[in-house]
Amino acid sequence: MKLYTFGAALLASTALALPAFAQDLVLRSSDTHPPGYPTVAAVEYMGELISERTEGRIAVQVYHSAQLGEERDTIEQTQFGVIDLNRISMGPFNNLIEATKAPSMPFVFRDVAHMHAVMDGEIGQEILAEFEKHNLVGLAFYDAGARSLYNRLRPIESLEDMAGMRIRVIQSDVFVDMISALGANATPMPYGEVYSSIQTGVIDGAENNWPSYESSGHYEVAGYYTLTEHLIVPEVLVMSKQRWDSLSAEDQAIIREAAQESVAHQRDLWKAREAASEEHIRAAGATINEVDKSAFQQAMAPVYARHAESEALRSLIERIQVVE
Repeated sequence: MKLYTFGAALLASTALALPAFAQDLVLRSSDTHPPGYPTVAAVEYMGELISERTEGRIAVQVYHSAQLGEERDTIEQTQFGVIDLNRISMGPFNNLIEATKAPSMPFVFRDVAHMHAVMDGEIGQEILAEFEKHNLVGLAFYDAGARSLYNRLRPIESLEDMAGMRIRVIQSDVFVDMISALGANATPMPYGEVYSSIQTGVIDGAENNWPSYESSGHYEVAGYYTLTEHLIVPEVLVMSKQRWDSLSAEDQAIIREAAQESVAHQRDLWKAREAASEEHIRAAGATINEVDKSAFQQAMAPVYARHAESEALRSLIERIQVVE
């Protein structure tokens, strides 16, 4: 870890020491997902817009498949300017930026349309602005669909079916407490370790959306997918403030505009990918079942009590819930 940190710092200092030739700036962008995944493709699309509008002066290179590290590891790298752009799940930011807890709360959104209305509006802009306090610039929110539970043991038809299950979660206290409140044992774990951990019985399952369940191959080792749809958490695209501050106001405007334009593109890709992933998973023989969500929603009371402690966060959650 010390060696890695020193290496990251050395890379950052070296990057700063080199002259910034405007005609040859390549922004390094990180994503944990594989090539072709909607978030990867959306950032690549943003890069095409940026390159076109800067006449090739600025380009974006996307390092997919966690080549630059797992999500939680890449946050610090982005803060220090080792990584320029980062598409990351909201969960890993929960312990760093309080406002990100609000859209990460279970069942806070009624459906995807409600999430869009919130994140495209004033509340979404307020949350993006909070990133600047932590050496990051929030650029846009991407879709990540509804997350549901999957496991290798049995269909989940009630809370009782979850008792004792070991469920992988994002490394976030909100996610840990959510799974614990459902009666299972939450196991924080990097995304890249989930497949082998289910396969070897270290954990029994995880929770995620259709495309992630499919693209990761998790359906191969955890063939029971229960449509709890407990989370509809947007993902966020951020930029290193260190890199941002080195750019002209004109280039900043180009990047921000391209990021916003990539949102609609990502949503179209997401909708198509979600449908294709569901079709593939069903054809592969996974067992899909629906469940009465009311008991799952009621079980979230202690999660809200613990994680919506401040008046500011409670107010933000209430504002989200009343958005039409």
